[in-house]
Amino acid sequence: MTVRCVVYGPAGVERYDLADLAAARAAAGTTWVRATAPEERELDAVARAFGVHELELEDVRNGVRPKAELFDDHAFLLVKSARLRAGETTFEEEIRDLPVGVFFGSDWVVTVTPREVPAVEAVWQAVERADPRLLDRGPDFTGYRVADRVVDAYFDILDEIEGDIERVEDGIVESPDSTTLETINSLRRELLSVRRLLWPTRDAVSVFARGDPDQVSEPTEKYFRDVYDHLVQLVELVETYRDLVTGARDIYLNTLSQSTNEVMKRLTVVATIILPLTFVAGVFGMNFGDGPFNMPELGWRFGYVAVVLGMAGVAAVLVVYFREEGWL
Repeated sequence: MTVRCVVYGPAGVERYDLADLAAARAAAGTTWVRATAPEERELDAVARAFGVHELELEDVRNGVRPKAELFDDHAFLLVKSARLRAGETTFEEEIRDLPVGVFFGSDWVVTVTPREVPAVEAVWQAVERADPRLLDRGPDFTGYRVADRVVDAYFDILDEIEGDIERVEDGIVESPDSTTLETINSLRRELLSVRRLLWPTRDAVSVFARGDPDQVSEPTEKYFRDVYDHLVQLVELVETYRDLVTGARDIYLNTLSQSTNEVMKRLTVVATIILPLTFVAGVFGMNFGDGPFNMPELGWRFGYVAVVLGMAGVAAVLVVYFREEGWL
């Protein structure tokens, strides 16, 4: 899209073009270059102006896992802006993420993103509005604000997942169906994807939170520690939600098993009632001819009626018994 540059400080905000990067870096104040979907030539110009190594830019382009790297003249933080992907997705696409590369030195900061990222845009607009909370701080504080915005968006993802978990739990109790297990498995994949983002991000931010880079001032370390605390909280929430989803899956399987047992119990009752009736019908259905061992009941005028009434009586006794036992 574009590469934009501003120099800001207590005196105000001044805008520069891409061709004036050298002048922007030499100007008094903090120089911020925001590269959003830059072309190769634009990115090369930024790299030359601020001494950013091509391998660092390669990490941003390839979207590697979040990381932190320290150099003699600048620090590099790679985080990922994320949101839940709408619709049916595969495992690798449950979370749509965008790499956000933040490079900052003693008096400059460079952000590189493949597309427009709300977290970066929000901080950039605050600078353009001449927000005094940013103008009076250095580039390390701007890097913190970008990282903080990215991490805060993770809470929105987990809030959405929490709502889905509550709906699944209510559905299991009220009317579990075949789609319930699919939803549970989808939630498990989403939580796993979030977890894969949070762990390396926490490790990367911890480098700045403990004050390893010379480019991070002592007052700004406290702000990075706040971001680190948020990431610890997020990791704990993910683990809690994973336990809830696992518990929901167990409840669903137990409910399904109980439903199956109820069906089998009723089938057993029906089979038990039919069994003696089948025996009687089988015995009296042999119909042997005349002989010394022939059943005399076969020649009785009321034999058929007696057998039917007897079978009905046996069935009635069994039905009453099973009802008293709670099987019907």
